[in-house]
Amino acid sequence: MTIFQSLRRRVLTPNVRQTRMDVRGFHVKSPEARDRLETVGRYFLTGYAIAAEVPHPADADARLTDVPHAYRGFAYEGAAMAFAVRDGLPVGGGHHVEDFLAGPADAHIYMAYVGVGWAMARVPRFRWPSLYAPDPLLRWLVLDGYGFHQAYFKTRQYVDECYQADTFPWPADGPAWYANRAIDQGVGRATWFVCGTDPRRVVKTFDRFDERRRADLYAGAGLAATYAGGSDEAELAWFKDAAGSYAGDVAQGSAFAAGARVRAGLVVAHNEVATQVLCGQSTAGAAKVTDEALVGLPFDDEVPAYEIWRLRIKAALTGRVEGDLR
Repeated sequence: MTIFQSLRRRVLTPNVRQTRMDVRGFHVKSPEARDRLETVGRYFLTGYAIAAEVPHPADADARLTDVPHAYRGFAYEGAAMAFAVRDGLPVGGGHHVEDFLAGPADAHIYMAYVGVGWAMARVPRFRWPSLYAPDPLLRWLVLDGYGFHQAYFKTRQYVDECYQADTFPWPADGPAWYANRAIDQGVGRATWFVCGTDPRRVVKTFDRFDERRRADLYAGAGLAATYAGGSDEAELAWFKDAAGSYAGDVAQGSAFAAGARVRAGLVVAHNEVATQVLCGQSTAGAAKVTDEALVGLPFDDEVPAYEIWRLRIKAALTGRVEGDLR
């Protein structure tokens, strides 16, 4: 490592202390849940630090694959954030995320797009056009990542006070009305962390939000409960039941997590427990549902293809058709 690379890592990488539950003020359900969530944060920053210092994105993969399976996706998410930050710097810039996804990181594309959303929250708005997210379907995951970041680091505003901007200026070609919905999916995912993986606390938190926002919030929590874990089978069953009319949204988020885990080859035991409870099938089966829902998906129109994809997944898992499936 050169002196410049070491300095860049030190300047760009957040302090790992910022991922500690006590520092964030998050609820601690149990020592085990705290350890899981803090380990997620630690490996996220491990990936970030690797990407902050390597001279080229291709040099990151060999080191990222040393991260344990359960947490490797978070490391790729952190790496994508760091590469996006490097792309967004007013001086230097480049095509780091594009080059990163051109290699083995393509298997982690879902997490990478989320990582780009973290960067969106950290780089100046005038540099947002430099952020690489060309897939019109998956680009909404960038706003999911942005929403997670804001709820994680601005918890009082985004979670306790249920803040939502009137409008959001990205993506520039819209549709503008959907941006806040994608952000809410990230807020819901972060709430799983804020509440320390305690489903009862998550449900109480969501009850404070406007009813129109809850479907997206529950979908985000279902994704986090499956991908990150932290709750046992009984807790997940309680969560699914307590979600009531939003149980289908929880299942859709869980299936998204399954798709990300299967694509990256990172399925672990807690994923199987979660999808069996929340989706009623194996992680591989839930991932297959997400793939099948892509077949014949229309191009973006008044309703984003991403939302139609989500509705199709929800319908396949619940047997109930809601909204425009085309």
